[in-house]
Amino acid sequence: MAVIGDYAYIPTYWRAKAGGPDEDGVPTSYYSSVQFICRPTIIDDPEVKAEILTAQLGDFQPEGRHAAVAVGQDPYGRMLAGIRGVRLAVVSVEAKFKYDDANPVEHRQRVIGYLEDRDHGLDSGAAAQQRRRLGAIGDWRTHREAR
Repeated sequence: MAVIGDYAYIPTYWRAKAGGPDEDGVPTSYYSSVQFICRPTIIDDPEVKAEILTAQLGDFQPEGRHAAVAVGQDPYGRMLAGIRGVRLAVVSVEAKFKYDDANPVEHRQRVIGYLEDRDHGLDSGAAAQQRRRLGAIGDWRTHREAR
């Protein structure tokens, strides 16, 4: 199972080297990505499927205002036969967070501004991640040399 978030395309002219022509920049993408290798178990037991559906309703509709999920009771009981649950046991995890950390702080701050100005798709999430990473990492070269 793979999860990708805060994806944003970074155009060539945002990544040009300081003092160089904008068109000489190289495009990239900023993103957070996690891949889980899992061992699945199929869930067909109606009581367990009712528990799964109850948990989902709690996540997606925390304010309530839905009927209880119970085997053999309307409105969900008759639908449980058409639902299949999957329990995933995580075997391994790989993650990548790509946000130009090796570039100078000024470059990353400039791109944050561009993302916030463009504000398309997941740009605001990518800008927030970049801002958070700047606060945590700062100048990567200085951080790396300190080790």
